[in-house]
Amino acid sequence: MAEHNIVGQRGEQIAAEIMQKKGFHVIDTNWKFGHLEMDIIATNKKEIAFVEVKTRTTSFGGKRPEEYVDQLKRRRMAAAANAYIKFHQIELLPRFDIIGISIDPTTYEVKELCHIEDAFLPPQRTIGKSSFSGQGKWHHRNRVIGK
Repeated sequence: MAEHNIVGQRGEQIAAEIMQKKGFHVIDTNWKFGHLEMDIIATNKKEIAFVEVKTRTTSFGGKRPEEYVDQLKRRRMAAAANAYIKFHQIELLPRFDIIGISIDPTTYEVKELCHIEDAFLPPQRTIGKSSFSGQGKWHHRNRVIGK
């Protein structure tokens, strides 16, 4: 397995442990729906957290890992959350978290960690109401995804 995959998996494992320590139950990891993807989805009694995990072994370009979640990624996270909520008929309050992790490239131990809870509000419009048929199918860009 490529090193960047090992680093990413280690980061997601650490992030899942963080969410569990904060009272969340991880219900999905690496959830995919068409071109949409979410690293971690976790719930507690009041909220559903959609978590993007960025793990790095170096500070490439002087940026911290969590700083790589740009506006485009935020829009995609919101679209994925919208799909997940509609598909699974979730009624909890959604929130978007970002977890940035710097790890040692040889031992994979955490050097630095940043958990930004409720990091952003989703854009007003991510996917139109007509995108979801309510019958277990997701219509997106003229493709039908789902059951």
